[in-house]
Amino acid sequence: MSGAAGHILQLSDSVTNRKAALRMLPGDEELPLGALLHRYLKRVQPGQLALDALITQPSADSLYSLQDLVYSSSDAGELMDMFAGVAFRDEGRESAPVIEVGDVPVSCQTVAAGQEISLIDITIDRIYVHYDRNWTGFHARKWARDPERYAGYVREVLERAHGPEAAARLLGLATREEKLGFVKTLAKAVWDSQFENYSRFIGRKLMYKSGDETIDNIMEGGGAICSEKVQALKFLTDHYGFESEYVIAGKDATGPVPVEQLRGLLATFDFRFSKRYMRFWQHTALVYNLDGVQVLVDATNGNIPFLCLQDEAAERVLGYEDKKPVTVKMVESMENFYYHRVPQDIPENLFFAMEGWLPFPDLLQVFDNELGLFLSEDYYVIPLPYRSEKQFRRDRQEYLDVAARAQLECAVTQDWVMDTPLGRTFHDAEPGVYDKILEAREHLLTRVNECEGEGHEAGLVLMNLRNGTDRPQT
Repeated sequence: MSGAAGHILQLSDSVTNRKAALRMLPGDEELPLGALLHRYLKRVQPGQLALDALITQPSADSLYSLQDLVYSSSDAGELMDMFAGVAFRDEGRESAPVIEVGDVPVSCQTVAAGQEISLIDITIDRIYVHYDRNWTGFHARKWARDPERYAGYVREVLERAHGPEAAARLLGLATREEKLGFVKTLAKAVWDSQFENYSRFIGRKLMYKSGDETIDNIMEGGGAICSEKVQALKFLTDHYGFESEYVIAGKDATGPVPVEQLRGLLATFDFRFSKRYMRFWQHTALVYNLDGVQVLVDATNGNIPFLCLQDEAAERVLGYEDKKPVTVKMVESMENFYYHRVPQDIPENLFFAMEGWLPFPDLLQVFDNELGLFLSEDYYVIPLPYRSEKQFRRDRQEYLDVAARAQLECAVTQDWVMDTPLGRTFHDAEPGVYDKILEAREHLLTRVNECEGEGHEAGLVLMNLRNGTDRPQT
């Protein structure tokens, strides 16, 4: 933005890292909150604001995401009514900061980038919002944000795999075989993208990415974890009219899915004593109906093999009787993952909760789910936060013991560096990833301190997975 900053409206979500600041037109600082939101959140095109120099591009991206956290969508992707339960706080009020839509926010004088500005600072509080997202409209809106970009990605993936002529034929989607080839090719491209968590702590620092944000990250050279990748694939194939649904999976998750217990967890967020239930949604995939043919697709990578199983092969994995597991390589053992069909409200509400309600989904994926910062066929990188020398030595030895049992080369550094022979080998193999992991230190430590208290430092664990036969758990 150029020129005098003037009156600024800042909108922040209370849980996620999404925040947008934009310049208001003269006189609009006197509007009540409802009118401000209507003009600067619901009815604006964030991209046009950026072109008009009223907002920076990063803020425009965040504003677009905030729209979907506050307003519902029609099936066509048009913003509709505000979600029931959305509340707002006026951070300019010292007392009784909760503000109604009919109230006029308080403007505060402050200085930003050396300029004096008048700031209206509004926090969006969605703690009482229900699971009301229209996923059809949500995906339609996300595609409409940049249709040429997403269609271009699809075309590039197909052409890279099959050449221009065959790609054009697949895009026609005229036959079942072409539809299968289309889905399989896109799924393999998503699977081939990095399995990583470092992007949560650099750039926009999104704690949990939606499907379109995952595709954006893949196009920029990054990746995602399993639940983000399956949403990314569904986001793409939904636009082309494919019928699909999510399936859930987990280690030793045999027997009937505890549907009501999982719904209860999503209602209360009380995860104490619930590991026997939560193992059912450790992992996610998709099942497609391609003109009557059932196709199970797992496009996640990590330690999960690429799956594109049709009819009988899919039914052996998904069936209710004589269900066959998918064998997954861990660090020290081979584990059986069982896939299950499930009512769609369970995975959809889980994704919505991860995206917008759970306070530390970024740390959950890195630490609790043991995904680390990066996992490939060759390497596994895990942060090692600690607050004392004793804690560091204990945790360091645990990783070294695991690596020794699996016959894996492992290097543990007390500082956020990889200045070891293995680290230099990793740098030569993955220079871009190496640099991004180093960049992730500051924000990851900030998040750990917010979650567990101040005073943390962090080292890094690097394993060479080629030395053994097993790979870490997703």
